[in-house]
Amino acid sequence: MTLLIKEHAKPSIQEILESGKFLVTGEIGPPKGTDIDEMIEHIHLLKDKVHAMNITDNQSSVMRYPSLGTAILIKELGGEPNLQVTCRDRNRLAIEADLLFAYTRGIRSVLCLTGDSIPVGDHKEAKAVFDLESVQLLQLIRNMEEGRDSGGNELKGGVKFFKGAIVTPEAVPIEPQMLKFEKKIEAGAQWFQTQAVYDMDNFKRFMEKARKISDKVYICCGLVLLTSPGQIKYMNANVPGVFVPESLAREMEDAPKEERLATGIRIMARQIRQCIDEKLCDGVHIMAIGKESVVPQILEEAGVDITKM
Repeated sequence: MTLLIKEHAKPSIQEILESGKFLVTGEIGPPKGTDIDEMIEHIHLLKDKVHAMNITDNQSSVMRYPSLGTAILIKELGGEPNLQVTCRDRNRLAIEADLLFAYTRGIRSVLCLTGDSIPVGDHKEAKAVFDLESVQLLQLIRNMEEGRDSGGNELKGGVKFFKGAIVTPEAVPIEPQMLKFEKKIEAGAQWFQTQAVYDMDNFKRFMEKARKISDKVYICCGLVLLTSPGQIKYMNANVPGVFVPESLAREMEDAPKEERLATGIRIMARQIRQCIDEKLCDGVHIMAIGKESVVPQILEEAGVDITKM
């Protein structure tokens, strides 16, 4: 098969994980509009600091520059993308077409998501699609890898993706989440990024359960940067599956206002180091959400240099 984009030597997410290295990924939030200068700065900033970059797909149902377009841009700029695909905005025909296009542009890692509901976003009169959900999307990609689309029609040239999914370690109760985790594996998920983790003791308990279900899939701990006590109160009250322990909330509250970002950086660096030193998981996914410029500082404080791992 002839690619329409020149391949580069940067290893893929699959190659990193299968080599036994600890995976470090970051996240790119596309802008709302065509001014992509800041996004390009973030790509240049992160491409040699992390192994790969996730691109959010109309995150929180807010319309933004497309995930697929950003993934291609990351490839062109010498980085490695992890393409997020949600089921909210496109039916299976559109998703399949996007996946074919992505493959011909050298994109090899896909994170399969159901997607947030329309009412939480900025287009409240939009019509949600949800032709598929995340498990069905994984199955769709597996069918395409076997040479057929979801209608059973033969493809002239197939695809081969490293199929990812998400799991929520802090969900209460955790049992439905573990059932969904198992279903995603059965549908073809090869690796997982978790939703935000703050309680590391609870994460250890989750990992014990997850490894009993399967010790063959890779699991990367998702970490969201803390920046203020107000953020913590909001997340604990309004974000399902996220809980910031009292000890971390107090650490942030006790910090002077001008030192709260530095405190959040220190907390995340500590969590990354714990994941590595205690071999809790196979990698970390750093979500700085608007503070991408501090990711190199987080990694430096954690003592992480991907070129030496």
